[in-house]
Amino acid sequence: MIKPWIFEFFPELNDASGKPDPKAVSKYFQTYLDIWTRAEALGYEGIFFSEHHFGNAYSPSPNLLIAAMAGRTKTLRLGVMGVVVPYYTPWRIYEEIAMLDHLTDGRLEIGTAVGIPSELSYVGMTMAEARERNDEAMEILDALLASEVVSFKGKYTTFENLRPLPRLRQQPSPPKWTTVVSNDSARKAARRGSGITSAFNPTDRIKEIFDEYRDEADKVGFKATPDHLGLRRRLAIAPSESEAKEYMDAMEKRLLTMLAKDPRAALKHVPDAPDWEKVNKSRSFTVSDEEFLHGTPKQVADVIIDQCRRTGAGHFLAILHWGAPVDEVARGHDLFGREVIPILRKANVV
Repeated sequence: MIKPWIFEFFPELNDASGKPDPKAVSKYFQTYLDIWTRAEALGYEGIFFSEHHFGNAYSPSPNLLIAAMAGRTKTLRLGVMGVVVPYYTPWRIYEEIAMLDHLTDGRLEIGTAVGIPSELSYVGMTMAEARERNDEAMEILDALLASEVVSFKGKYTTFENLRPLPRLRQQPSPPKWTTVVSNDSARKAARRGSGITSAFNPTDRIKEIFDEYRDEADKVGFKATPDHLGLRRRLAIAPSESEAKEYMDAMEKRLLTMLAKDPRAALKHVPDAPDWEKVNKSRSFTVSDEEFLHGTPKQVADVIIDQCRRTGAGHFLAILHWGAPVDEVARGHDLFGREVIPILRKANVV
């Protein structure tokens, strides 16, 4: 079975003036809340919200979206992919996770990320500092998830006998996820017992990353299964292939427009992840043609199943009609739910 998720970027509302009316923004929030609520009846496994700052998206505090959705749904899993750890104190991250675990009645997923270079730069943080803060905070967070009282002395955080409340609803912990784009990040996540998601790269490259994760998991003593791996892709779906192609062409133009606003981003590089060539001398990664899926429900399902089988991913995170008008987004969510999800849930990955 392939578990289908919505990956929600929650794009900024734009109009001709560039300054939408505040009432229109409030209505926009309510419309998206309704779209996400329908996801439960349509058979989605859950929603992963994303965290973005200073433009392009209305999701600077995605935990608030989880709290809003907790009371609207009963079975939908809810998480962030991921909370940008370097912006926060680690004990605060734990406290919000624990509260949300109870507010969702044990439906929370924990997702973390280092952050986006262009967004971090606005607050004077380099990627080198962000990675340092992330590594230290993840050590603390894992300790707080495992123990009721924790002491720690580090470069950025020091405390003794800290006892944050409440304790978790899911024991020993809600499922943990990390977004990765490199072999090293995949191995690090495996050592933490965290699942991973990846995107952007060609499917064969993502399989290499997932193979590194599986290898490291074996070394540390747990069996990585398809349920530990998620594949994320941008998607346009319609009753006809030609209509879906029009939607996808428009989506790609919106993506290029967004990248053009970022002076640090080369158009061939990933829009919302570090440039590994410059940051840590690792391999660069590109926005592959395989990142963009479009077609009829049957065509889309066939491609998703193929990519999940090639990588071994048991989860598929769909960015549906990214940045499109809301009515198009709603139609895409509904069509995917009605006609693609039943096929994915019957598909075998291995």
